[in-house]
Amino acid sequence: MKAWAQRSGRRRIYIWLALALAALLLVWRLFFAGGSSRPGMSMDAPPVRVATALAQNVPHFLSGLGTVTPSSDVLVKSRVDGQLIRLHFQEGQRVRAGDLLAEIDPRPFQAALDQAQGNLARDQAQLDNARRDLTRYVKLARGDFIAAQQYETQRALVRQYEGTVEADKAAVDAARLQLEYSRITAPVAGRLGLRNVDEGNQVKSADSAGLVRITEVSPCDVLFTLPESQVPLVAQALRRREEDPALPSPPVQAWDRDQKHLLAVGALLSLDNQIDAATGTVRLKARFPNQDDALYPNQFVNARLMVRMLRDAVTIPASAVQLGSRGSYVYVIGKDDKGDAVAQVRQVTPGIGTDRLTVVDKGLKAGEVVVVDGLDRLRDGIRVKVAATVETPRAEPVE
Repeated sequence: MKAWAQRSGRRRIYIWLALALAALLLVWRLFFAGGSSRPGMSMDAPPVRVATALAQNVPHFLSGLGTVTPSSDVLVKSRVDGQLIRLHFQEGQRVRAGDLLAEIDPRPFQAALDQAQGNLARDQAQLDNARRDLTRYVKLARGDFIAAQQYETQRALVRQYEGTVEADKAAVDAARLQLEYSRITAPVAGRLGLRNVDEGNQVKSADSAGLVRITEVSPCDVLFTLPESQVPLVAQALRRREEDPALPSPPVQAWDRDQKHLLAVGALLSLDNQIDAATGTVRLKARFPNQDDALYPNQFVNARLMVRMLRDAVTIPASAVQLGSRGSYVYVIGKDDKGDAVAQVRQVTPGIGTDRLTVVDKGLKAGEVVVVDGLDRLRDGIRVKVAATVETPRAEPVE
């Protein structure tokens, strides 16, 4: 009885082992061999999506953080002290250079000008009289009717009056200038900010707040920074412009904070003459027409500088490039002896790229087909089934 029980227990164990092996075989066929229920798929020919390498012109952009600054920023201040009697502008108004902005009580300055002109007239009369006396003294001195000393004294008096008249003329010019300063005009063109003083207040030339600020934002500038490693590319772009003035300045794009909207397109003005040792970056300035006022002073932007255009560069989708122990590689679709599609590993040297597109510097030619999806089941020389062909993204157009 005991022996029969032992044989029965072993039989049940064998049955359970057989069922487990059958289940493992079924799982292997379904998930690794592909199973007979999924026609057209097998371990030797996994489905892939492919794309064709294209030769196209690709702009090389360098990105940096920037801030919008006005092309001119002037704080309008009074040059004389007095009472502000009239304002001739509205806040936010756009003005031209020379437009009248404010008036200071001109009466004290007019009185000073009148006084200076009176002094000039008095001293000019004395000078004229001294010159007539000198003319008579010349004739008398020639006939020895007067002493030579008297003649020299008269000559000195004429020179004295001449100096006094010159000083009076300068005083008149200074008084007239003070009178002109009582009319405050716009030194530059631009848009006015909020006024800092109202009519009726006493203003002084020493006031630090000034009357109003003028900023010119059409055009405006963008100051941005780039890493020092990218300075040679920028220097080469500027050097090409210096060697051939007919070439346009390197274009610069200004994007919003989220880099979703292109705000404006401008041109590079200059590169700073030294690298900031604390940050390892260099400053650059770009000029934007900003006719639509899309850029505003102190606004944060993402600046993108195009330093060169890669002509007929070989490009593929970024998802096709893989990184292995020996570097970057792609799977190129070829044909075997039977004409079936075969995936072959190709070592490549990738260049610049974006999140959608990669430039291949070496290892690939235009027109070759590469795998972009289904890479996890591939190995070198394996047969594949091309399930779909996707279009290689086009390079970003330059505005």
